Amino acid sequence: MNLIFTAQNRKDPFDFEAVESLARTTVLRAGSTLLSSVVESSPCATAMVSCDCGHVMAPHDQRTKQVMTMLGAITIQRPYYVCPACGRSQLPRDEELDIAGTKFSPGVRRMMALVGSDTSFEKGSEQLQLLAGIEVNPKAIQEHSEAIGNDIAKGVRREAERAKQLQFPEILQPPVPLLYIEMDGTGIPVVKAETEGRVGRQQGQPARTREVKLGCVFTQTKTDKEGRPIRDPDSTTYVASIAAAEEFGYLLYTEAWRRGWSHARQKVVIADGALCNWNIAERHFPGAIQIVDLYHARQHVWELAGKLFPGSEARRKGWARRMLSKLDRGEIESLVASFRRLLANHTELTHLIITEAEYFERNTQRMRYPAFRRLGLFVGSGVIEAGCKSVIGLRLKRSGMFWTVKGANAILALRCLLLNNRFEDYWASRRPAA
Repeated sequence: MNLIFTAQNRKDPFDFEAVESLARTTVLRAGSTLLSSVVESSPCATAMVSCDCGHVMAPHDQRTKQVMTMLGAITIQRPYYVCPACGRSQLPRDEELDIAGTKFSPGVRRMMALVGSDTSFEKGSEQLQLLAGIEVNPKAIQEHSEAIGNDIAKGVRREAERAKQLQFPEILQPPVPLLYIEMDGTGIPVVKAETEGRVGRQQGQPARTREVKLGCVFTQTKTDKEGRPIRDPDSTTYVASIAAAEEFGYLLYTEAWRRGWSHARQKVVIADGALCNWNIAERHFPGAIQIVDLYHARQHVWELAGKLFPGSEARRKGWARRMLSKLDRGEIESLVASFRRLLANHTELTHLIITEAEYFERNTQRMRYPAFRRLGLFVGSGVIEAGCKSVIGLRLKRSGMFWTVKGANAILALRCLLLNNRFEDYWASRRPAA
């Protein structure tokens, strides 16, 4: 610390940042020395080490290990045990300190998980160096972030398995007035091996992405003066995975149950018109009001208008506005009839017109927007659309990124847990029992 006071007494201008950086380095160095001493002097909780073969292991010697901690690198000594019968060895102190198989302390691994969930592994390495003074290479951040994410994902899947068996814990919370489920999906870039045998969106082109399915749950307790719905602040939680629709359905159902699905007074599912979404809704959320996102429905109208009148913007807009007026009034039967009348004059678009007519016909009851508005319900999927960007896009769709399915699912599980404000609970559950 004398160097700091010497710097203060110089005639040169006082460099506050340089002095505080030097002070931090000095304090961290002293702290790491103290931490090393505390760790080594703390009593070992393991009085007797048993071997899988049934014999008691005997102390053999002391082994040295360097561990990167939040205060810097420290070196500790741990007792090394060997079984006299079968020769197996064990370092029980590593299990107690939660450093078995790693050279990073629990605190540093927690920090790596946080930065790894938020930004690229390279950027995370720079952040730890700049903000915490800890040197960790990007590969280590990737390995530990994904390891923690995989552990979280396993826990989520275990809960989903219990959901299949209807083995739920009792949810002790007041009834939820209005609970929403929203679903959507977005593609993320993956390594070539993850797209083998998959057809791309463009005919004749191989797939370059895999779809991440995203679901969210949120609540609503009131509307504004005009009767428009207001989402409850901080009520949105997420589940995301590259998974088959059946598996994802159970993941979303488990999250909905956690949020009070069983005692919600009113339940709503909002999604686009994809059949897989409504299959999930029918199977896992029976009795819920089903709403096709109004903006997706409008997009279908505009896309058809573009095909019908490619050379006339005025005709395109005029026709689309008439159809959108029917849609907004919930007159879906009239809208479908208008589509089918097009067949006589647009034979070259027969398949497209029939497909669009069937889309609206299939979702007629899910498009009664005036009735939904009178109930004070949301009719758009803005929450899940924003989630596709904040949960998935900001981390997994950055320039130059290519994922494996396992790695992407690990980071998705980690991000969802953080955004759901459950990471601290998860981390506390990892600590050894007192």
